[in-house]
Amino acid sequence: MDQTLSYADILKKTVQEAVVNQPRLQAIKLYPVCDTESGHFLVLATGWTKQRRMDTILFHARLVEQQIIIEEDNFEESLTQALIAGGIKKGDIVTDLEPAFISTDVRSPSPE
Repeated sequence: MDQTLSYADILKKTVQEAVVNQPRLQAIKLYPVCDTESGHFLVLATGWTKQRRMDTILFHARLVEQQIIIEEDNFEESLTQALIAGGIKKGDIVTDLEPAFISTDVRSPSPE
């Protein structure tokens, strides 16, 4: 089975369901952003809360090879737990990035 494809499907489903299942107590809208080509899955929150403008990332996960890297998970009921419940192996989820992992994943511009 192509695990990368199924992980992308689980991420997309989880992000889309998180947006639908949120209460609308204020004038804040949640938007799912699922880019399977780049491997980025986000939930954006925009709108007004009282007299203040809100534009923030509530959830951001990246699918890199056979791992899911959680960059942000600001949901009261963690979407990370929803991913595990959806079929993603707990060992394939990275929540705390170490500098060694970051350096292999992010390319720095070469000095000239």
